Amino acid sequence: MNPLNRLGLATARHPWRTIAIWVVALLALGTAVSSWGGTPQDDWDVPGARGQAGLDQLREHFPDAGGATAQVVVHDDGSLSSSVVTATQKRLGDMPHALPVEPPRLSADGDTALFTVRYDVEVTHHDLMGKTGPLEDATQGARDAGYRVELGGELPGTATKIEGRGELIGVGVALLLLVIAFGSVVAAGLPVAVALGGLAAGSMGVTILAGVMDVSTTAPTIASMVGLGVGIDYALLMVTRHLEHLRAGETPVQAAANATGTAGKSVVGAGLTVLVSLMGLRLAELPTYSSFGFATGITVFTVMVAAVTLVPALCAMAGDRLRPRRDRKARQVVPTREPLTARWVARVARRPLAWALAALVVLLALAAPALGMRTWPQDGGSQPTSLTTRQAHDLIAEELGDGANGPLTVVVDRTKLDDRAVADLHARTARTEGVAGQTQVVTSPDGRLDVWDIQPTSDPADEATTQLIDRLREDVLPTKGVEVTGFTVVLADISAMLADRLWVVVGFVVAMSIVLLMVMFRSVIVPLKAAAMNLLSVAAAYGVMTMVFQHGWGSSLLGVDHAVPVSSWVPILMFTVLFGLSMDYEVFLLSAVREDWLRTGDARRSVATGLASTGRVISMAAAIMVAVFLGFATESDLVVKMLGVGLAVAIALDATVVRLVLVPATMTMLGRWNWWFPGRRSSTPRSDVTKTLTYV
Repeated sequence: MNPLNRLGLATARHPWRTIAIWVVALLALGTAVSSWGGTPQDDWDVPGARGQAGLDQLREHFPDAGGATAQVVVHDDGSLSSSVVTATQKRLGDMPHALPVEPPRLSADGDTALFTVRYDVEVTHHDLMGKTGPLEDATQGARDAGYRVELGGELPGTATKIEGRGELIGVGVALLLLVIAFGSVVAAGLPVAVALGGLAAGSMGVTILAGVMDVSTTAPTIASMVGLGVGIDYALLMVTRHLEHLRAGETPVQAAANATGTAGKSVVGAGLTVLVSLMGLRLAELPTYSSFGFATGITVFTVMVAAVTLVPALCAMAGDRLRPRRDRKARQVVPTREPLTARWVARVARRPLAWALAALVVLLALAAPALGMRTWPQDGGSQPTSLTTRQAHDLIAEELGDGANGPLTVVVDRTKLDDRAVADLHARTARTEGVAGQTQVVTSPDGRLDVWDIQPTSDPADEATTQLIDRLREDVLPTKGVEVTGFTVVLADISAMLADRLWVVVGFVVAMSIVLLMVMFRSVIVPLKAAAMNLLSVAAAYGVMTMVFQHGWGSSLLGVDHAVPVSSWVPILMFTVLFGLSMDYEVFLLSAVREDWLRTGDARRSVATGLASTGRVISMAAAIMVAVFLGFATESDLVVKMLGVGLAVAIALDATVVRLVLVPATMTMLGRWNWWFPGRRSSTPRSDVTKTLTYV
């Protein structure tokens, strides 16, 4: 009896003890949260970025520069009252941490005033992050006077809230699908209850993590999205196998122990694969990604533990009530018809090459748009029109020009350039293509820096703005002593850095996953083939996401009113999460195929048998996962929305085109070569399969 068998037997024999241990553990975590828990807070410094160097210089030599900023737009269809404008300027300057506010920039027709508020601390400071109350209070007088006031820029952009409806939609749809699949409310509710229990523990773990390190404000949502999906999937797999043992005539305790011993191995293997993939996020070398990886890893671990401990306990308690009433009359249910999946696999196996090529063409066609993917970190222009940040962005663009939403700052080290060189440089930047205008030169109090702002002719997210930044750096500004910086420049640097680091992360995650699968399945071909297929499904998801968001195909259905670049944060995060989740299904399926292969030695038959035994549970698990991810796609935050769409598309493709076509077609063609491993004397499985580790 393997350790998981013993664990399942112990929890099934003593279900109330198991539940009590979980209750005590949750109470202990709750106590730890109250003592050591923290609040999620972003770390937006980007070590190694060129734009970060300019910001560091500003913070060192300008007491009133380098901190957080905010934009306040006051608009009226007629003309603005000078007294209201002056009063608003004073109130803005009186806010906590706010520096004296300069007179606003006025539009040409005088109906719009743009205030730039600067703070003496960074936007990630706990007094500022996500808090727009002082800005609302300071501008209330202008609102009372009948003016329209919108808040934009850096600080208001941190106040976007996650509504939390993604979890509710995902849980609701999952329950509905499970009731339809099992025909029993008890069996349907059990996976959801277990997943929510694990998710609760994971959420408290993330809160404790936030007390010891900076955790991105979006990380808990991403962790919940992934944790809820995999938690229901893991519990679903365990319950399904438990029901199979019940129908075979075993007692509830025996069924729970045997299900944990077999399905539990797949759950642990799949969970470890997800955790290994999440480790790759640290290679992105950004603090934000590290927090994403740790937060999601904690949640995946807790739902995995919940699946292998709570499921056998609750299944044993439920007894025969897990089965539909029509099945309870017979102790053993014998299927009367060959499963649909088996019939489908037989069709694919008759012409495997043709089916494989057709599936490959579909995936490559969907992936093709990803070749033109353009990434940009989200800003006010990509938010829904219902948010004040988006309305401020549109109003500024309309009244003052697109580039007013993202000015660039030139920072000159006076020890490297004299007055004449600075004046010449100032004149050259004004004549540069893509520059709409610029401010006068301002010298720092210590005389070390000269600074001026440049307004591009294009929106910050427009590719022309990135080209202007490159043009300034490569052709206009000297290589030493001059930097171009600002919020828009740092965003452009982040986008470029993440594009470069993507391939490092991809290489690490793929290599580690291949090694892990080799250890699990004692095969070379199967892990390589699994990695290639997962890469195809991820690439196809990238392509669909590019079409939806960057080209606007159906984006209005998601609440996005115009085409936007793909968020720079999404490709790496999506790849690590997706590769782990796709490997979940690979582990579930290949474990069943390998089990039959070890028992029969018939490579072709084992493919059909494995797919027939897992097809229903994988399809149901994928449908639930898609529902969960699409639920999160309804959130207003663009990163969460894009991840929801991308993950849903990839899982859907993985469970259909890949698992039902590519896997059976390629495994049929490869035959015994699927299980080749260096050092084996024969491709025939050992007859003594009782000594061989078997999975689902």
